[in-house]
Amino acid sequence: MKTVIANWKMNVGVRESVALARGTLLTLRGRKTIPDLVICPPDVALSEVRKVIARSSAKLGAQNVSWEVSGSHTGETSTRMLQEFGVTHVIIGHSERRQHLGETDEMIQKKVAHVLAEQMIPILCVGETKLERDAGQAQEIIRHQLSVALQGVRLRGGDKLFVAYEPIWAIGSGEPASVGEVVEMHRFIDSVLTQLFPDAPEGQISVLYGGSVTGENAYGLLRETEVDGVLVGGASVKLNQFKDIVGAAAEVLEAQQTA
Repeated sequence: MKTVIANWKMNVGVRESVALARGTLLTLRGRKTIPDLVICPPDVALSEVRKVIARSSAKLGAQNVSWEVSGSHTGETSTRMLQEFGVTHVIIGHSERRQHLGETDEMIQKKVAHVLAEQMIPILCVGETKLERDAGQAQEIIRHQLSVALQGVRLRGGDKLFVAYEPIWAIGSGEPASVGEVVEMHRFIDSVLTQLFPDAPEGQISVLYGGSVTGENAYGLLRETEVDGVLVGGASVKLNQFKDIVGAAAEVLEAQQTA
């Protein structure tokens, strides 16, 4: 299966989110085979977007969460609050939060562990900077991020974990990593995850790519067996682009079924 996650970031308000959610569902219409779709609107739009997707196969995701159950945490949102909106997935450790809001690997670990404990699905983001890649440190950085963020984490039978490789230098730059670079890093990530979770059954952990994913490059990425899906930022609020991305995922799935 291929998964397409739409991260709308802070780009749309409630009314825009409702319209965008309706348009996003239309990208699935008429297709015999569709990818798993997760929509992550801003928190203020979760309730209204839930109403739009309620009778569809799409899942609802949040862009962030607190590791605390409740308490004096101004501006934070708990898992219980998100679950009241029907949220099943949560983006954790996005590079924008790491860079601009000071999130550390240790904070991210608390969030991943808490989300899994609440039987929700974390979408753990990892990625290196351009300087780190040019210095030959990309794999070292990714290994460290994974090792700390997943330290002490245990996957139970019904748990699911997404790891999204998002090279920081590619996010919003219009210059995605090449297919070769993505495949190489995904293979490395798979090897680290196998070491961390040697008993995880096939399909329990999925590795996605994010970073300037567009309708033009989606098929080339998704056709690779190492790429279980894509985490889409800017293109997810552009319906023509997102339709092409969903179409690319559907084509790959159909080709796999007839192979």
